[in-house]
Amino acid sequence: MNAKFLLLPALLALFSCSGGKHRLTILATGDIHGAVFDSAYVGDKIHPSMIGAATLIDSVRAAEGADNVLLLDAGDFLQGDNCVYYYNYVDTLSPHLCPRVFAAMGYDAVVVGNHDIEPGHRVYDRIAAQFDSLGVPFLAANALQEDGKPYFKEYALLKKAGLKVLVLGCTNANIRAWLAPSLWEGMEFRSLLPFVQEEVDQLQQRLRPDVTVVAVHSGTGDGSGRVLENQGLDLIAGLRNVDVLICGHDHRPFTEVRDSICLVNSGARMRCVARAVVEGGGRHGRRGRTLSADLLRVDPARPDTALRAAFRAEFEAVRAFTLKPVAVLDRTMHTRDAFRGQSPYMDLIHTVQLRASGADVSIAAPLSYNRTIRGGQLLFNDMFALYAYENTLYTVAMSGEEIRNYLEYSYNQWVGGRDGRMLNIIPRDDPRSGTKGWSFVNRSYNFDSAAGICYTVDPTRPQGQRVRITSMADGSRFDPARTYRVAMNSYRAASGSFLRASGLPVTSASVAERILNRQEEVRMLIFKALQEQGTLTPAWYANPALLGSWRFVPASAQQKIDEDFKKLFPHV
Repeated sequence: MNAKFLLLPALLALFSCSGGKHRLTILATGDIHGAVFDSAYVGDKIHPSMIGAATLIDSVRAAEGADNVLLLDAGDFLQGDNCVYYYNYVDTLSPHLCPRVFAAMGYDAVVVGNHDIEPGHRVYDRIAAQFDSLGVPFLAANALQEDGKPYFKEYALLKKAGLKVLVLGCTNANIRAWLAPSLWEGMEFRSLLPFVQEEVDQLQQRLRPDVTVVAVHSGTGDGSGRVLENQGLDLIAGLRNVDVLICGHDHRPFTEVRDSICLVNSGARMRCVARAVVEGGGRHGRRGRTLSADLLRVDPARPDTALRAAFRAEFEAVRAFTLKPVAVLDRTMHTRDAFRGQSPYMDLIHTVQLRASGADVSIAAPLSYNRTIRGGQLLFNDMFALYAYENTLYTVAMSGEEIRNYLEYSYNQWVGGRDGRMLNIIPRDDPRSGTKGWSFVNRSYNFDSAAGICYTVDPTRPQGQRVRITSMADGSRFDPARTYRVAMNSYRAASGSFLRASGLPVTSASVAERILNRQEEVRMLIFKALQEQGTLTPAWYANPALLGSWRFVPASAQQKIDEDFKKLFPHV
């Protein structure tokens, strides 16, 4: 694979050092997560999408002049929707949908996200080649091979607004903690500090751009310098000679303008497009530049009808796959019920993990914040509500005491709130989930519960003393000193978070020695199990002899949890 975005000398000659005044508008998206189509596959609901954003983007081009607008994406598009699943794993012969839509919308470059690595080499190598054939640079300068050369392209050099614009792209530095090593074999990922500044310095010296843009699949973060996967504010604090920094990954819409640099983060799923405007002279007039940034809301009711028509056949192919019957569910399930105790939805996930792995214990979290799986005929579409991510199933070795410590860590994120609240919630809107009024302090997809054991959780007790495990599911003794086989997803296992939460050091060797088995994607295991069962009843997905049980105690704590739950979901 080519390591660099090589430019012919003749192309370089087209770019000249520009004088005078210029106005460059940079539009940025990110964390699209497969939101290509504006129409739902089931029903008539519409939602923000690439097709919807195309109308907004074209309106900016019309107002500013197309040659004065740069369009970039900060990564994470290959996971999260039926359409990307279909073209990743089902129809692998047709050209992949995503690069074609990016090209049709006129994207100037796209950054590699951690979820773009998650489908594995067979998918993203194919994607990279397709982007290359379409002339859209696919960037990740900090994904290095053993010889130190980039696996993907490093940068793009573009002519916009009469300026030579350098775009350096980097992927998430913490992919090692997200994904199994087999998915990123042949690469290592450098921290963005000091890597980005070093790359900017050498590229500017060699290419002499007028404007420099850095686009990274890294969250905005808090500027503390402690979170490897969210380095946006860490970067902006010290970057020199960079005009615009584009971030993603943490799904947090955000803008910040400083004297000589601005940061934009569009959030997720095409709800917004971020805009940064650079006004002033060419490279030698950098001191006189002005920067501005804002967020443009995408209106789902105004889709690009021409783009929709161009990809109608692809939509229909995905829709036909989506409507494939899977099984019959005896009742309606809500993912939100997992936040207030043992729930049918989580029972189903745990049942699949235990039966597929043969493990003693299952650990899993609700990966969808507020989705409903309707009772009756389940379609393949419902698999994405049941399990949102393309995680594989691992079996790892953990002692009984490590399991208890892990659960203490999980429930500490989840319960034990302030001001008399039992859930760990605060009065604020949550842009990640769209919740208004109240939100969890922490990410709900990290709220793990366990099955295969019987236990209680007392939120009124101090941290570290809340979880009491009484027995295994079959009534036998739970032994803190015994080693158990524990089923969990690849995000937990490959990152070693189960060790870190237990207070143990995490190294590649310590993680590898704990992994007993790797299986298929959890969603595919759910799909196969449901097809085999045909009709789902509690006798199969909520069997206490397999799952055990857990509950919040005392009863007064459960009552307060239910009250807090109403704050999060006032309309249910």
